[in-house]
Amino acid sequence: MTARRHLPDSGEAELDMTPMLDIVFIMLIFFIVTTSFVKESGVSVSSPQADSATPQQSANIFIAITAGGEVWIDRRPVDQRSVRAIVARLHADNPEGSVIIQADEEASTRMLVEVMDQVRLAGVEGIAIAAQRGVQ
Repeated sequence: MTARRHLPDSGEAELDMTPMLDIVFIMLIFFIVTTSFVKESGVSVSSPQADSATPQQSANIFIAITAGGEVWIDRRPVDQRSVRAIVARLHADNPEGSVIIQADEEASTRMLVEVMDQVRLAGVEGIAIAAQRGVQ
């Protein structure tokens, strides 16, 4: 006769963590991919109101011009002369996207035109100026 050994039942069930880890990694990849497409300006401005303002869907580069004349791209202030090089680099990452310029209502028109000129020289065709929808 052979003796059978019975191991004591510990009462703990074994849990397979593989599916949960798969989901976590998929979510991580999703958030990394989606955040790399949108380049925010990094500063909030008070946009002027316009009755004809419409939402822009495909913008991926935001440029902000403050009331004091500062230009912000990708959450940092930049010199207005370097706008062309920065926009060209960001536009190369996503050539289908467009640029939205968020100019403060107190910003000078000269600064807005200079930034728009630099964006066009960078090869971007789709440029929009942000405005708040007015009350009708």
